[in-house]
Amino acid sequence: MNSLQAVFDQGVEKIFVGGSSNEPKGLLKEISELQLPDNLEFIQFPLPGLNEFDFTSLGPTQKVTTFFMSSVLSKADPARVNYLPMQMRWVFDYLERNTDMCLLQAAYDREGEIRFGPNVDFCDAVLASKAKVVVEINRDFLAPLGSQLVPKDRVDLFVESREPLSLQRAPSVDPDAERIGQLVADLINDGDCIQTGIGAIPSAILAKLKDKNDLGLHGGLIDEGSMALIRNGNVTGERKRIDRGFSVTGMALGESSLYETLINEATVLFRGANYTHEVDTIKELDNFVSINSAIEVDLFGQVNSEFAGGKQLSGTGGAVDFMRAAKTSSGGRSIIAMNATAKGGKKSKIVPKVEMVTALRTDVDIVVTEFGVARIKDLPVKERGRALVEIAAPEFRDELLADPLFD
Repeated sequence: MNSLQAVFDQGVEKIFVGGSSNEPKGLLKEISELQLPDNLEFIQFPLPGLNEFDFTSLGPTQKVTTFFMSSVLSKADPARVNYLPMQMRWVFDYLERNTDMCLLQAAYDREGEIRFGPNVDFCDAVLASKAKVVVEINRDFLAPLGSQLVPKDRVDLFVESREPLSLQRAPSVDPDAERIGQLVADLINDGDCIQTGIGAIPSAILAKLKDKNDLGLHGGLIDEGSMALIRNGNVTGERKRIDRGFSVTGMALGESSLYETLINEATVLFRGANYTHEVDTIKELDNFVSINSAIEVDLFGQVNSEFAGGKQLSGTGGAVDFMRAAKTSSGGRSIIAMNATAKGGKKSKIVPKVEMVTALRTDVDIVVTEFGVARIKDLPVKERGRALVEIAAPEFRDELLADPLFD
């Protein structure tokens, strides 16, 4: 096939579009100018702030299925936006079964090889399907050395572009995040293998680990904070039973300096969500520590990380994959690290009952706020409730203790 229009004319219905830091922006511009068939279903796992393309704008019958909400999708025609709650590991399997066409981004590496990246979460899934494969080769950057090679014989169409990568500025870390970062860092031991997410608190945690030795990294994300630990020698991966000496990630997310470092960084391996988020992989990593955040945690230890005010704000994501996998790791721990309040201190994030259950009360071992650490793993119901009240903001504790749980 010699054109993108020709691929669409093959009768495709479900089109996966790469997301987060690897969105094929040139292809999105091109499809905006095509004569598209009606009733197409575009599928994406977007990252808010980076992926704000409104697929419903492509025509009155075009739809989008998303695993994560964004500001653009929240304002689009709700009848044509389908939010699908699904953990990242199972998104991989879903895409393998439900993709007719995929739009992916790649780039040349320093040796002239074509590689995906800086996000490969679902590339293997759509390549394993029967989908038509369209790859945008972006000449504006060099691919990470540790990313996956593009199987050229699997690609139906290559399109070249020059599009700037989506950058994520380093978050601002306030004193509360600093305090939480130190409390979590105190829970990390030499040789632990850690997973963190996006935001000020993960950044603060990583910044406090510079006195640790032989840490490992395995997760969905590598950013400037984790790369700094690699450069500083804190992260070596030398105690990992698998991928010894390597850090494993699904995507890189940060500023241009991070992507430039990865051009020559052979110790960072990019793998799909069927590996990064797979329990059978993580159980081979001793002392795996999953560190994630939340919108709210209730007195039972249930976690809501996606829903507030009756609205879907984000998505299920991969946190629960990591929480549950940590249970299978020898010495593994699952930590929720979050501020004690929201809305400028007006709302407690420790609540009697969460608005939406993202993670079960059995998924979490430890909850950390700026007011302390609640080790709830082995506590019965009332005692775990009291432990969580003790790390709530002081002005909300009496109200929480009045809950019927404590009768």
